[in-house]
Amino acid sequence: MKKIMTLTALAMFVSMGAGAQTVYDATNIASKDLSGTARFVGMGGAMGALGGDISTIGTNPAGIGIYRSNDIVASFGYSITDVESKYGGQTFNMGKNRWNFDNAGVVFSTKVGNVTSLRYVNFAFNYQKVKSFNRNMTMAGDLNGYSQTYQMAAMSDGITPEMWKGSNPFNTDDIGWLSALGWEGHLINPSITTDKTPYPYNDADGNQIKDEEGNLLYENYNFYTSALGGYPYLREFRSRESGGVNQFDFNVSFNFNDRFYLGFTIGAYDVNYNKYTLYDEDFRTGNGEPTGSGYILESFNKVSGAGFDFKLGAIVRPFEDSPLRIGLAIHTPTFYNLTWSTSAYLVSDWYDGDQAMTTTVNSYDYLNGGDMKQEYQMNTPWTYNLSLGYTVGTQLALGAEYEYKDYSTTKFYDNNGNKMEWQTGESELCLKGVNTFRIGAEYKVIPQFALRAGYNYSSSAFKKDAIKALPIESINTDTDYANLKSLSNYTLGIGYRGSAFYADLAYKYSVQKGDFYPFDSSQDGEVGLTAAKLTNTRSQVILSLGMRF
Repeated sequence: MKKIMTLTALAMFVSMGAGAQTVYDATNIASKDLSGTARFVGMGGAMGALGGDISTIGTNPAGIGIYRSNDIVASFGYSITDVESKYGGQTFNMGKNRWNFDNAGVVFSTKVGNVTSLRYVNFAFNYQKVKSFNRNMTMAGDLNGYSQTYQMAAMSDGITPEMWKGSNPFNTDDIGWLSALGWEGHLINPSITTDKTPYPYNDADGNQIKDEEGNLLYENYNFYTSALGGYPYLREFRSRESGGVNQFDFNVSFNFNDRFYLGFTIGAYDVNYNKYTLYDEDFRTGNGEPTGSGYILESFNKVSGAGFDFKLGAIVRPFEDSPLRIGLAIHTPTFYNLTWSTSAYLVSDWYDGDQAMTTTVNSYDYLNGGDMKQEYQMNTPWTYNLSLGYTVGTQLALGAEYEYKDYSTTKFYDNNGNKMEWQTGESELCLKGVNTFRIGAEYKVIPQFALRAGYNYSSSAFKKDAIKALPIESINTDTDYANLKSLSNYTLGIGYRGSAFYADLAYKYSVQKGDFYPFDSSQDGEVGLTAAKLTNTRSQVILSLGMRF
């Protein structure tokens, strides 16, 4: 039987609270889409120094200080998301279309006067969907000799018969859910050795078995192996993700002499992330014929909760006779309180001698018909933003922006405030700083009609050798992960301005490639399984309707 030792088996022994969320889910929640009003999106989000748009409340709060009148706006959109995966010479596509309510906000502008340097004090509120999780994905193919059951076996090493029999394997600090599924579903066995251990290897009648040389055999629970013989093949992997992150921003900003603007935003966040995965693996002979052994594993996960952050920004026009503006902003980490809910369902086909057997393992049966829930805290990285804005007369506006977030500083704590060492350590091992560049332009053909274009680039948050390593007692059963590469957004827009009413329309095309793995196949620091090549694309049309008064 082929034996695979993964890095997961070398995981430190930590409390079960550390087995909730992985850094891949955390990065998914902490990152943000290019979203907001159609004008903001149409200019690639490069409006931190230009200001005057309610979506700048979440990038550079001082942008609200540019307003000299009240504003109310709402944005709606339609998106088409497609995930293409290429694996083993095959190409798979899955798409998802969805209507969106992207943004709604209001600005109240109050003129103080011209007596002091303080000219305007503005207040604003804005709702914005800053992250969409809606996407579907599928793949299948030859696993090159690797199996998810090898990861189950590696995570089970050291679990003794007393531990299996002495507790509910789905509700203990000592046993992870992948191990429990593998054991209860007859997918893994302890290895067999001639070294004397406390556990003889007996036949059905209780007689101890010997090898061909007459040596007594023993069961070694310090090392497990896959119980399914043959060559592993992935018949189907399918995932379905939904939900999003909603951001609610409250802002106060100040205009000093129409040359210096200062803003402060308090942000509140609502997280709703749902993920379903189906993993269908069977074992085949050397001729490619099914042996009759295999299993289907379904995982149901949900992350919900809330968070808050603070944003401080400034815009300065350094030269009185120049329209050049320089913007600076800093965002604190978002301090999240989250709840992870999960359940798993497995159906396995295996042989007891020549007898074909089927076993069903449902976590609901072990947890009185409910999900396993764990509460924890997550702190996202600090954000640093530098922006430039320049206008040419009343016709042309140009914006450029740079933003930096170091995802390796993401931190996790249990619900008692104790640091979750495993996840925090994995952030440092797997993640890195992300550089984001934004450029945009707006040209007014006539005072009432404008054309816009923009580009937005973000580097990858994952190191080249990142893997989804799980602590031994993790409750995660969705073992898949994708090392996503850089993200590019291309945008176009048009806008109409009347005496009070205005309307903007934008189109955004996003593309991001990545390497996808259905499970961790790492051995001695090297990933053995060939990656599926992912291409995530999203086309989105956004319409904003507003009124200034």
